[in-house]
Amino acid sequence: MHTHLYRVRKVLPDDMTEKEHVRKRRRLAWDVPPSEQPEEDVPAPVMLRNEAFRRHVSPLRREDDREGHYVFSFGDNLTPRCIHIKFLPRWVKRIASCVGTFGRVLECWDRQTREYVAIKVVRSIRKYREAAMIEIDVLQNLAKNEGGGSRCVQIRNWFDYRNHICIVFEKLGPSLFDFLKRNKYCPFPVDLVREFGRQLLESVAYMHDLSLIHTDLKPENILLVSSEYVKLPGCKRKATDETHFRCLPKSSAIKLIDFGSTAFDNQNHSSIVSTRHYRAPEVILGLGWTYPCDLWSIGCILVELCSGEALFQTHENLEHLAMMERVLGPLPEHMVRKADCGAEKYFRRGSRLNWPEGAISRESIRAVNKMDHLKNLVSQHVVGASRFLLIDLLHGLLKFDPSERITARDALNHPFFENMS
Repeated sequence: MHTHLYRVRKVLPDDMTEKEHVRKRRRLAWDVPPSEQPEEDVPAPVMLRNEAFRRHVSPLRREDDREGHYVFSFGDNLTPRCIHIKFLPRWVKRIASCVGTFGRVLECWDRQTREYVAIKVVRSIRKYREAAMIEIDVLQNLAKNEGGGSRCVQIRNWFDYRNHICIVFEKLGPSLFDFLKRNKYCPFPVDLVREFGRQLLESVAYMHDLSLIHTDLKPENILLVSSEYVKLPGCKRKATDETHFRCLPKSSAIKLIDFGSTAFDNQNHSSIVSTRHYRAPEVILGLGWTYPCDLWSIGCILVELCSGEALFQTHENLEHLAMMERVLGPLPEHMVRKADCGAEKYFRRGSRLNWPEGAISRESIRAVNKMDHLKNLVSQHVVGASRFLLIDLLHGLLKFDPSERITARDALNHPFFENMS
């Protein structure tokens, strides 16, 4: 039985619905008597005055909130080993993709390793507990096979605390989405996009080699390893032509997070996966999905990183398909013919998309009409030889037909990634 404690610092959540086998391993209970470690192992900012903190004991039991989230206070001992410090602001850390859905993420001080960690505290609801155990299996599988130098977030430990599955992660920096948001959605330089893309493809290729499909790739789930940044002038505002300062990360190192929706290729797949903006056409058309759905998402992510805006900003299937056709050309007839009964309503007789006739509003039509061909979209933000290479790579990643889409391994050999130090 472990007698060391974590203490908490911050919280965020995660999005997940997949169910599988119930955990059969030994239950780890960390709600244990206080350890005798000296108080000087705790950093000065977290030396709080409450008695529970000084004695390294867990707080008195509190009822979970109505949604099954663990209720905590700043400075609580989350078990005798970890001190809860605070909620992690999104700019500092993001482990989960959807605040409040799966659980919360706390920034904690680990008394044993004397470092900050991030702990995902899962809601005390059976389906989320079962889903958390699946994520733990995936994380441990990734860690076991990689042998160091990982592009995926590292699991440090996990435990069951007051009926909440708690997953301990290394503490990382902000997500790429949070970095874009902080910069008022100014795009990253193409050299940085190239480095991010290479690392992202390496992590996905590694997962695919292990027969794992992430299914929820997006900028929110790609974290910088470090929070350090430099402030530089640049990036003109479109409306005023005014130049403002922006931040760039000191290090381009990133890691992939949020494996709560990860699926094995040989298991039964749910019909809908991926966050809307990054969802592949085969998913929308009900054609089934496998590894290529991750590559479509990567294509969308690369466009967003070099433009500052999501490629397909929509929340409705027909509009989404219309945007795809506007950017990439018409959908292949054989995909339309095979679309499931739920997707047939998006087409007229034959293979023509029912657009704009089926649009839900004039605003929707205007949103689609604003879209431009992929080549023109990229050329607005990237210049020089890199532009043509990036466009060619994106055409491979954003092929409508998943069987024709480039693989992660092949994408890493694309000329866009050549001559990188």
